[in-house]
Amino acid sequence: MANNLDEVIFKIAKSFNRVFSDIKGFYVFGIHSDGMLHPDEDIEIVALFETEDKAKREQIWPIIGKIETEMDVTTDLYPYTQKQFEADEDVYESAMAEGIFYNQMGVRK
Repeated sequence: MANNLDEVIFKIAKSFNRVFSDIKGFYVFGIHSDGMLHPDEDIEIVALFETEDKAKREQIWPIIGKIETEMDVTTDLYPYTQKQFEADEDVYESAMAEGIFYNQMGVRK
């Protein structure tokens, strides 16, 4: 299992930056918003992109699957544009109220 939440997000960011030029950042929310890893709980992550479409999602899922296997974690990843993020009221409100923001390089802000 990964040592900490920051390590997981950094690995995702590093992998995404190799493939996508438009990653803007990440929000972690839900039970992991305390900054700790919780075994047997999915890490809920919003990945913000300039554009989001089916082709991008098809590239995202193998990357996430590999990271989940390597780090022995599970994630619920929401690939969104800013507009899509704001339109998903439940996710947006939760992420804004309690979430942790990581920049496009996977560094916690």
